[in-house]
Order: sequence, then structure tokens, then C-alpha cells
Amino acid sequence: MDIQRYYDGRIEENLKSGKVLVVYGPRRTGKTTMIKKFAEKFSGKYFYEIGEDRELRELLESESVAKITGFFSRFDLVIIDEAQMIQKIGTGLKILVDRVPGIKVIASGSSSFDLSNKIGEPLTGRKNTVTLFPVSMIEASDFIGDFEIQRRIEEFVIYGTYPEVFTENSYEGKKILLEELRNSYLFKDILALENVKNPRKLLDLLMLISFQIGKEVSLTELGNSLDLAKQTVERYLDLLEKTFIIKKVGGFSRNLRKEVTKSSRYYFLDNGVLNSVTNNFKPLNLRNDAGQLWENFLFTERLKKQAYHRIYSNNYFWRTYDMQEIDLVEERDGKLYGFEFKLNPKKIKAPRSWSENYPESEFLQVNKDNYLGFIT
Repeated sequence: MDIQRYYDGRIEENLKSGKVLVVYGPRRTGKTTMIKKFAEKFSGKYFYEIGEDRELRELLESESVAKITGFFSRFDLVIIDEAQMIQKIGTGLKILVDRVPGIKVIASGSSSFDLSNKIGEPLTGRKNTVTLFPVSMIEASDFIGDFEIQRRIEEFVIYGTYPEVFTENSYEGKKILLEELRNSYLFKDILALENVKNPRKLLDLLMLISFQIGKEVSLTELGNSLDLAKQTVERYLDLLEKTFIIKKVGGFSRNLRKEVTKSSRYYFLDNGVLNSVTNNFKPLNLRNDAGQLWENFLFTERLKKQAYHRIYSNNYFWRTYDMQEIDLVEERDGKLYGFEFKLNPKKIKAPRSWSENYPESEFLQVNKDNYLGFIT
């Protein structure tokens, strides 16, 4: 049985005539399956093709109004999968939505850096954007129920929730799928679209990041460890973020001198990918990084909830030089919400400096007793 993805049944409400619906997300998360399911139920005539198709690329890269409108005007819906493979895709799509009245367009991409750069300016005011992540606990709740989530929570924290991994029954099968993902898909967009001289360095960089979940990362130290220039490390991290492998979080401050703001933290967008990088799938009770895995899991599930439920938030960590800290600070509508992630359900209070300097803020410890409400 297929997992009901969050946007199944919601594509229509996001798809408007005269605008492009841009569907972002990591590879192997089900974007193509979701879009095809929508197309099969679409009542009008539709066109579907992958951005790798040579004739489609030539047509959209031509920037010819006559050619583009002449070909696509017969369709009610145009779907271009892996659209980042097409140069000047934004200009081609702009011609399409501006010159073909009433047409609806979907463009998907697994690398936000390339697709967004190509469509950003040409499609200003002409696009809606959604992101499909690995299976969220919101979707899992509908699929298997909250009780089953709680029963299998350690499985999700260790093996992640890529759709194929989520539905695979055996742990050994999950490992094989994650190894294939790591070896065949993880860096595909970066290597195809960017001039990365040493792909092995990307994996080495991810391994170093995996040991620093929940900690500030020094680009200089990473560069020294990898024998890379600081600027190269920064570029690689940016590429890894824009291909939905990691997520950068900056420090929060209202300009108090003792607050740490200049460094960043990084999280993996899937715990299974994190563990595949280190080849460590041991149970949590045998690991010294169990707390970090729990923090990474809660952070990324919260991101999914923000995206799907349209919770518009600026996300930060907070730490002072005297080592008071909060894992996640959300700034929403001018109000601050602090969240501390702990496996142990023993209650803790907000750090004193936080309470004193931000008395109007809220604080919540998220642990194994109350995490479901935080992420679903």
C-alpha cells in the first residue's frame, strides 16, 4: 500500500492558471509518483516529460515564443519533471504561462539551488512553491497511527523515513536502500550541475558534520581536517544544503554581548542518511550519540511540520558564551518560542539568561513523552 503523501489531494489547490507550481524536494522522496498520480486523475489533456529529454530541452531553451506556444497550446496541463536539467528553464516557463491563456504548469526539481536560480527572477510573481520531504510523522500518523509511531520511534530515529526505507520491513533491507541512496543519488545533482573536483570530500565533509550535530561548526577547522580552503568548505556546505541533504541554522541574538551568533549548526534532513554516512545503525542504547540523533530527528520533523502546515518561522539556535543554550528558537509573528530536545523526560527549566532577557518568550522541553504533538 502506498503512503498517502501530504500533497496528495492538495496539488489542485496549489495549482493556478498562469502560474507555475514548483515542486522541490530530495531525490527518491516520491515527487514523480505524486505528480503522475495527479496527472492520471486530471480531467483535461496533459503533457508530461523529464528535463533530460533532448527535444524538450531544445524547445524550452529556444526562447522562441512561436515554437513554445505552438507546441504547448494544445495542452491544459504541462508537467516537467527534473526541470533543473533545462538551461533557461525560467524564461521558457515564463513564455509558457504568459502566452498560453489558462494553461497550468508543474515543474519539479531535486536540487533547489539550480532550479531556483534559473526560475527565480523570470517567474517572479508567477509561481507557487511546495517542498516534498521524506515521510513526515504527520503522514505516518495517518498511515500507521500514533500508537505505531511510538512503538517504532527508534526505527525512524535510526533509519530515517525515505519512502522506500519507511515501507521496507527488514532492518537489513533498510540498510541496503540507504547505502544505495548514499552511493547513487545523494550527490547526483551536485556532480552533474556543479564543478566539484573531489566528490569524496563531500562524503568526508558530511561525516565530520555528523559528529557535530547540535554543536557550532567551525569552517576553518573543517577545512584543516579536509585539507580544503575555508571558502571551498563553505561552498560545499551550501551545495549540500541546496540539494536537501543538510540544513543550516544560525544563532539567535538581540545583540546581547554574551550571545553566540557568528557560527552555525547543521542538521541532516534525514536520520537514515546521517547514519548511512557513518555506517552506524546500532540501537540507541548502544550509542553515545543517541541525544544528537534525537535532536536531529525532532529538528527535521519540525521543519516538515512548518512547511506542510504553513507555520512561518525564522529558526535559530541560542547559546551564550557561558554555555547556556536552547536547541531551537522559533521567531513567529514577533514572538519567541524556545525548544530544548531531550531523550530523558526529566523536566528542566529555561536557562536563566533566556528567561531574564526574553521574559515574554515561551519555553518547552521536547522529550519522548510529549514529542508527537510537537511534530504532528
